[in-house]
Amino acid sequence: MCGIAGTLSLSGHPVDPALVSRMGGALAHRGPDERGLHVDAEVGLAHTRLSIIDLVGGHQPMSLDAGRLWVTFNGEIFNYIELRDQLIGLGHRFTSRSDTEVILHLYDRYGPDCVTMMNGQWALAIWDSRRRRLFLSRDRMGVRPLFYAHLNGVKFSFASEVKALFQDADVPRALDLEALDQVFTFWSPLSPRTIFTGIHELSPGHSLIVEAGCVRTWCYWKPQYEPTKMGSSQTLSEELQALLVDATRIRLRADVPVGAYLSGGLDSSVTAALVKRFTTTPLRTFSVAFDDAELDESWYQRQMRDALLTDHESLRCSSSDIGRVFPDVIRHTETPVLRTAPAPLMLLSHLVSERGYKVVLTGEGADEVLGGYDIFKETKIRRFWAAQPQSLRRPLLLRRLYPYMPNMQAQPLPYLRAFFKVTERDLDDPFFSHLPRWELTSRLKCFYSDATRDRLGTYGAVDDLRSRLPAEYARWDTFSRAQYLEAAHLLPGYILSSQGDRMAMANAVEGRFPFLDHRVVEFSNALHPTMKMKVLTEKHLLKRAAQGLVPDVIVNREKQPYRAPDARSFLDSGQATPEYVEELLSEPRLRADGIFDPSAVQRLVAKIRGGRAIGVKDNMALVGILSTQLLIELFIRTSPDAHDSERGTAVRRGELFVRAGLN
Repeated sequence: MCGIAGTLSLSGHPVDPALVSRMGGALAHRGPDERGLHVDAEVGLAHTRLSIIDLVGGHQPMSLDAGRLWVTFNGEIFNYIELRDQLIGLGHRFTSRSDTEVILHLYDRYGPDCVTMMNGQWALAIWDSRRRRLFLSRDRMGVRPLFYAHLNGVKFSFASEVKALFQDADVPRALDLEALDQVFTFWSPLSPRTIFTGIHELSPGHSLIVEAGCVRTWCYWKPQYEPTKMGSSQTLSEELQALLVDATRIRLRADVPVGAYLSGGLDSSVTAALVKRFTTTPLRTFSVAFDDAELDESWYQRQMRDALLTDHESLRCSSSDIGRVFPDVIRHTETPVLRTAPAPLMLLSHLVSERGYKVVLTGEGADEVLGGYDIFKETKIRRFWAAQPQSLRRPLLLRRLYPYMPNMQAQPLPYLRAFFKVTERDLDDPFFSHLPRWELTSRLKCFYSDATRDRLGTYGAVDDLRSRLPAEYARWDTFSRAQYLEAAHLLPGYILSSQGDRMAMANAVEGRFPFLDHRVVEFSNALHPTMKMKVLTEKHLLKRAAQGLVPDVIVNREKQPYRAPDARSFLDSGQATPEYVEELLSEPRLRADGIFDPSAVQRLVAKIRGGRAIGVKDNMALVGILSTQLLIELFIRTSPDAHDSERGTAVRRGELFVRAGLN
């Protein structure tokens, strides 16, 4: 896993090698093992390497045929051995054992369609010097990030992270308020939009070509939900297990040790159990534990440790730890977040890196592709309730979904009826499954300043998403629609990004995800919904496949979503408030930045300090406001042309916000 960056001149002026070098330098945390650069008259490619496969021969940027093709690549092509054998059979000759060289030969033979043959996670750029063509591509599920900026027809730049693009003084630094409104609705901007004006991300399953001054993007893969996979639960569970076994097997390809995360839940437990099948030495596993018993899953983690006899290490995370590292979290997410959940994962990846591991396998993706989230059960109950809207018993089923939320258990029936929305009008809405969640998140917009409201005008984030739905969405069943919204938006936009790639690669750790093997995803999407959720039993087929792999206590446990301490990480009577929190939430700073209403924010702060904030809304509001303010401090207020050799006051102040960090 690595960092990639580059720029293509569209004006005839030569590329500045110093700029390309700075872009690569901004990504050094992603690839601390080696740095590479290729610059000719019109293109510059940078690479920072985390060496995992072919430690000696995988240097990048890599070329083919004396510079006819060049590639800078972030990720892994897990089926590279099979592809390499096929290409050798077709007459191709290789000089390394790396998956990077396989990409070059694949492109040489098949052109941009080569990505459809790859099983992996990638963000890559290929410079075709004969055609004067720059080709970019991102993996199907959006595991690896790729951002770009097209600057007034003068240049086209790309990078793994936005901070590399900001090394160019020509790239503007401004907050996109409509993207912020999307974050305060869906938890992340709607791809290809980012939180920064003029900077885009290449969407999952998309490729892009820059040629003759024109930029063209297209979708080479997208999720489809057609229940064509038939068979008994037993037969299908065996097929699912076989797919997961092979997905795990090829994700263990590495020339460095591979570990695994153990959360205590089903998904990571299945993943670790499958990894164990292919290891001859004790498997190294890692987990997060919390001081708060309501959030802690240590007991279940220990059950899996004992069952698999792993060499296990747990990181205990306190709310003060989260408050300490949160500025560094936002420096890496490069977008506002509404929960602190990324912070413990960054601390965990730091531990993994300290122990000498560069690769971990985890269970991400299982909930999205196999129907594990509470929102799927919630949707089913709401429709069941809607059949008898006056029933007093049916809405009480909702309390069964959230035993870990005491506040929800105490709510009276009128509140449940109003919050979960089961009117006839709501039933007809294509977003029926997500309306309560999005409405709750959207309540955070009450903290907007008048100026922000005026600038947003009549913009509506939900209407924006509605206009982007694929044509086939209308014919999908309601369960599949909910899955699509999770898999196409929340998964790449937040789970795999803010909680995934950014937190792991902050410490040069690569995450690999067997459940996101495209074969597993396509198999799962072809299942009938009843194979994913049996009555109210989530991940029915996975639980069948897991029997005998993991202890029954893991298979049968009530699902507990991963959460971390939120507001009390910053404002807690039992600990000192971090200096940056006081400054960024002060009335003068809020007024100067202009995004939020200082009076409303001050009332929220007082409420939290007084111990009166017990709801999800207050917690999300504080985290969302604080992370936005941090983003402005770290990226907008920082001078665009203040580089390592000449740092301005804004840069020095920004560094103070992350000085506690992980060091």
